[in-house]
Amino acid sequence: MKPMKRLDLLAAYCLLLLVLPSTGARADELRFEPIRIPVSEPGRSRALELEALVVRPDDGIAHPLAVLNHGSPRDAANRSTMSPYRLWPQAVAFARRGFVAVVAMRRGYGNSQGEWAEGYGSCSGPDYATAARAGASDIAAVARYMSGQSYVSKGKWISVGHSAGAFATVALTSDPPRDLAAAIAFAPGRGSTVPDAVCGERQLVAAFAQYGETSQVPLLWVAAENDHFFGPRLVPLLSNAFANAGGNLTFVKTAAFGEDGHQLFTTGSGISIWSPIVDRFLAANNLALRERLIDLTLPNVTAPPGLSSNGRETFKTYLESGPNKAFAVSSDERFGWTTGRRSVEEARQAALGYCTSGTSVRCRVVNVNNQPVQ
Repeated sequence: MKPMKRLDLLAAYCLLLLVLPSTGARADELRFEPIRIPVSEPGRSRALELEALVVRPDDGIAHPLAVLNHGSPRDAANRSTMSPYRLWPQAVAFARRGFVAVVAMRRGYGNSQGEWAEGYGSCSGPDYATAARAGASDIAAVARYMSGQSYVSKGKWISVGHSAGAFATVALTSDPPRDLAAAIAFAPGRGSTVPDAVCGERQLVAAFAQYGETSQVPLLWVAAENDHFFGPRLVPLLSNAFANAGGNLTFVKTAAFGEDGHQLFTTGSGISIWSPIVDRFLAANNLALRERLIDLTLPNVTAPPGLSSNGRETFKTYLESGPNKAFAVSSDERFGWTTGRRSVEEARQAALGYCTSGTSVRCRVVNVNNQPVQ
């Protein structure tokens, strides 16, 4: 395991400060650590390793675990480019609530080892139920490993997922690992090949019904009105199948979000929308850990000169995002930025690409991980 990285010593990353409300208590901070999680696989003598990122309160106290689970891109070629840093803001949101938040890339995603295990077969006859259980097995393996860490408290933990990761989370509740106290699913499902189209809807509905037959873990299901992966016509069929079969479901539909509500959980601006929904659910299930969130202090970094008002507002959003990130500008107010990349160099190249896209202008990187570049 790599040495722990302290955020106050890494000026290249977002500065995250925790101010404890109790008088006389030491001020602590959030910490992050990229780790590799060993996972056993039948038929293999050596464990596989999953790429993961941990964000947690650094107050010397063990905290309950929250496993955050990513989705699956429509284009298979994009699975290898995924990074746990993409869910940095979401991990921070749960760490601020007192959880040890871990984002783990399942087998076949990002830099995790192992073959992709979540294929559902042909669109004409998809086996969604088996595909989601494969993802659920990785979630359970992550929880087993993390439960052995000294900074994770024993007992209750939660699983939080988006899209395919939410679908795997629903499957997890049907055969829950020990101490799984609750689950949160943002836009769960599989089989979206193009916007507003899902192959094998009947099989997808049947999979949710199958999980509901044995699921007793409290489950929060959040769906936006304008989700273009699993839309307002299909979602009631899926959620009702799960609940009518016996699943312990709390369903919340939100108003339309952006151009595609499927990204409500994964877009930073969506956090303020889903946070109160999650907080009510946690409180209702006696899982609220703090009376107030851990405070965050953002770095005091001046926006690059020459940006338009829109560019300056975008730069603020950039500062609030997590590593690895870069911001590039041109001489004519064009800009491009990126976040959640696996490395600084990847972030630099992506930011330059966005800045120059469709033009012949020259751009330069002016900020990397909140540090100005001379």
